[in-house]
Amino acid sequence: MTDGLDEPRPRRLWPVWTALAVVVLLLTCGLPAVLVLGVLRERGDRAALAPVDAAADDPATRAGRDLADRMAAELDRQSDALLAGDRAGFLAIAEPAAHADLRRRFAALRALKVTTWRAEVTELPTAAPGRAGEWRLLVRYQYCFVVPGCRPSPLLIGTRWRATADRPRLLAVEESTSAETGTRPWEVSDLVVATGARTVVATTPALRGRLPGLLADAEAAATVADRYAPAGEIPDRYRVFYAGRAEWARWYGGGRPKWTGGYAVTVGGGHHEVVLNADGLTPAGQDDLLRHELTHAASLPDRGAPGKATWWLVEGLAEYAGADGQPVDRYGGLAEVRRLVQGGWTGRLDGIVPADDAPADQVAGSYGLGYLAVRHLVDRFGEERVLAFFAAVVRDRIPIGRAAEQVLGEPWPALHDECVDYVRALTS
Repeated sequence: MTDGLDEPRPRRLWPVWTALAVVVLLLTCGLPAVLVLGVLRERGDRAALAPVDAAADDPATRAGRDLADRMAAELDRQSDALLAGDRAGFLAIAEPAAHADLRRRFAALRALKVTTWRAEVTELPTAAPGRAGEWRLLVRYQYCFVVPGCRPSPLLIGTRWRATADRPRLLAVEESTSAETGTRPWEVSDLVVATGARTVVATTPALRGRLPGLLADAEAAATVADRYAPAGEIPDRYRVFYAGRAEWARWYGGGRPKWTGGYAVTVGGGHHEVVLNADGLTPAGQDDLLRHELTHAASLPDRGAPGKATWWLVEGLAEYAGADGQPVDRYGGLAEVRRLVQGGWTGRLDGIVPADDAPADQVAGSYGLGYLAVRHLVDRFGEERVLAFFAAVVRDRIPIGRAAEQVLGEPWPALHDECVDYVRALTS
């Protein structure tokens, strides 16, 4: 399903739960505290709360649903204001204490050329713990950047409100903290942005001077990465965020291994967002890293890579793209591969994932091993068949032995040993 600016407002999304406990404490509206147990079911053009018993007409249940609808209406107005570039309208639903955060979010989203922004209420509000008279509402936002009608990326964010007699007032928007992706850059940072034909790149104002070179390298890398996307699934825009030291520790949850120079994280809707670590990244290495990470964004499925056993294949393909057709003997990590191979490597491709605290040369050797294995397969079977093999293993989750037989026509144990022999011959 595609979504664009001219599509009708989506219906409210009341989830189907087998049982729901809703604590309705509408003190500011003068209603008593009531506990209602019920189930949700579809009815008409939106889902309705259906109680288990005679509480169908309970006033607290209706009040809770009405409050959710009124909050949703405020969020709809705010979404329209964002897309129209109306900052005053975007702030209008909130109390002044929330304006500074909302102004920053508005500026960052507008700089990223937001084209779709929808706020979907997925449940009833609950009393905010320890905050008398306040309510917490989880909101599912869906967004697109640059391209109207893209398949949107979803994001679940908590919001806090105060219910007043006329209309609810937004008090705060929380940071998203999902285990899968963590906090997005535009939630917490001021951003400056540059947009090209295939990429959108963003960084902080302090690193504004890096944007022209970053955009040029990203655009060049995108033309390479496009070759590794499945047919019909080339990203509409590659999203690249260039992180300073503080941002690296905060964006998308931080906590990456010390040796990480960049990563691609899935954000749903068929999109991966790429983050580069400004610390220690030189202009000379930026283009290689961008080709590597954008190839992840192009080739990986929404659910990410299968796991450690196929790490060599995922990273090997990205390294192959990063090398961009250069001869094997010019690959920058050959010396590190040699040290790793001669330092007691087990000879198994499925055991080369570097530890989080691994030294830099071991990390480079592990990536290089993956590159050489993929390079051998490409030399043997050609890019098209190797990409089909990659898709079978990484995207379709077909066991590697069966995928090798089906796609490459040969048993995997023999091919694995060929890859190992190739690596050893190059590094002996």
